[in-house]
Amino acid sequence: MTETGPAAAVPAEMTAVEIAKPGPPEVLRAVRRPTPAPKAGEVLIRVAAAGVNRPDLLQREGQYAPPRGASDIPGLEVAGAVVGVGPGVVDLAPRQEVCALVAGGGYAEYCAAPAVQCLPIPAGLSLVEAAAVPETYFTVWHNVFERGRLTAGETMLVHGGASGIGTTAIQLARAFGARVFTTAGSADKCAACLALGAERAIDYRREDFVAVVRDATLGRGVDVILDMVGGDYTPRNLECLAVEGRLVQIAFLHGSKSELSLAPVLLKRLTITGSTLRPRRVEEKGAIAAALRKQVWPLLARGTVRPVIQATFPLAEASRAHRAMEEGAHVGKLVLLAL
Repeated sequence: MTETGPAAAVPAEMTAVEIAKPGPPEVLRAVRRPTPAPKAGEVLIRVAAAGVNRPDLLQREGQYAPPRGASDIPGLEVAGAVVGVGPGVVDLAPRQEVCALVAGGGYAEYCAAPAVQCLPIPAGLSLVEAAAVPETYFTVWHNVFERGRLTAGETMLVHGGASGIGTTAIQLARAFGARVFTTAGSADKCAACLALGAERAIDYRREDFVAVVRDATLGRGVDVILDMVGGDYTPRNLECLAVEGRLVQIAFLHGSKSELSLAPVLLKRLTITGSTLRPRRVEEKGAIAAALRKQVWPLLARGTVRPVIQATFPLAEASRAHRAMEEGAHVGKLVLLAL
């Protein structure tokens, strides 16, 4: 590790939040851990803030183990200052402020991150705001625009529009010229989605999204669906898709199994795809980072799109953040403050 500037002051130990055992939010506990050292191709970040995401909850419950070699500390995105660099890193140096996608380790005062997964803080964003960017923006860009191939003039349905993923997807789709419909679970959440640019927000507790989409598109359907629900939503999603439509699956809150007819897939020439981000190779995530820097960072700098943050919590109170996410009343992201 390069010992220059602030890197020389890196302590041997740090405060981190670990999962004592699988269970409810209360199993999260602040402990002292050895400060990680950056490996080849990595940097060490003094974490100012870390985003909270639903995969963190699944990991806490014992349902989503970290990839081999990743930290057991939860947390998939951070923002802060580089305080050390590993061998082979030439584009980043101590004192540079970055946000980064990581495979684990974010709930801590220090976090090692692959250099290619680090991005400069977008102009106009605070470190707290930047910490709410990587996980959702990497996910949405790759799934909606690279896998889903959404283009200007097309129409997209986003399930869970008030979530971190949803608020990001609505804004990016609109910024690139698409029409957006979304589902959400309350009148207030629907209003928030409309304020972000959705053309129609469907309260799934009171309305049938299939019927609303059919009416709003004059029977044509939508070109892309971004879905985190799965289960019983799957056949209904296929019904909503237009000819040549694409269903992009990124989670399955209603379960990973569904019974459906394949007839719509054939008759409408549909594509069903999906992905997980965390286990992907560093090189693949680096390519997504490069695309974001070129295509999306200018939008963030201009304020065309912005991370939506509902609340912040001290790092040691990560259990409160998890409880808030489970209660589901938030719009956008929840962020932990490490400084």
